[in-house]
Amino acid sequence: MRTAAIDCGTNSIRLLIADADGGTGLTDVVRLMRVVRLGEGVDATGMISEAALERTFEAVDEYAALIKQHDAGSVRFVATSATRDAGNRDVFVSGVRDRLGIEPEVVSGGEEAELSFSGAASVLAGENDAPVLVVDLGGGSTEFVVGTGNQVLAAHSTDMGCVRFTERFLRSDPPTEREIAAAEEEIGRMIDEANSDVNLASVHGVIGVAGSITTVTAHALKLPEYQSERIHGTSLTVHEVDAATTSLLHLSRSERAALPYMHPGRVDVIGAGALIWRTIVRRVADATEGLVQSAVASEHDILDGIALSAVSRREHG
Repeated sequence: MRTAAIDCGTNSIRLLIADADGGTGLTDVVRLMRVVRLGEGVDATGMISEAALERTFEAVDEYAALIKQHDAGSVRFVATSATRDAGNRDVFVSGVRDRLGIEPEVVSGGEEAELSFSGAASVLAGENDAPVLVVDLGGGSTEFVVGTGNQVLAAHSTDMGCVRFTERFLRSDPPTEREIAAAEEEIGRMIDEANSDVNLASVHGVIGVAGSITTVTAHALKLPEYQSERIHGTSLTVHEVDAATTSLLHLSRSERAALPYMHPGRVDVIGAGALIWRTIVRRVADATEGLVQSAVASEHDILDGIALSAVSRREHG
């Protein structure tokens, strides 16, 4: 069964066209990302800008053509944080409907968390049933999900993401120590809120998904280019995450742009993303009293979860 999934976040819009194997596996046919910065300015204005809508609709047109070309039998379009927050989200919804012929779903933070866990679960292969934390660090929100295998036990969504926190806090190039400290304080407060639902002390491992985390991993590995196969499943110690984040925060914009694995659309926001990830990894290590000393990066994430859910919907009518 061929299916198509679109994940429209605050920073990027991504397409996966895949063949389902009848179980829980997917074989990629097409996997694409376009950085459209849909959530640019939404935190301050509460509205999606005309320029952001235009960039996003251009990508949707491209994806619609690919879905038709590859004859996907089912399609699911999921929009997340920026769209949830926008006062003019109806304009966005109708524009997507006109281009794809399906209704885009603006999902809650809770459903976003469940889809993220489902997509990331493949990296858990061979693990025992001990609870694991999956962190989906997006542009406008970060989801914390605790589960075992494919079962979600608890979830919490926060309004904390690499675009949102860059706009709020990290305005200098490179960011100042005062800006970093202010961001860290707010990150800590939001982790405290999440901890009331997901209990960080209960987990035996951490998996991180989405571009900020995979880019931090690429930076730690000093890759000659972005290599998904090297990044997927890589475990970094707390110290390695710390060192990679500190390095990224102290690079200028031009220095970040020159990194061979840095996507152009991530150059401006990677500092905030790395800072959020570092703070989470540190906090889990502290909460578990040293039981968790590392974190794993997964290239499988909410996009894979959306595709699997589309297959399941079709199978069950």
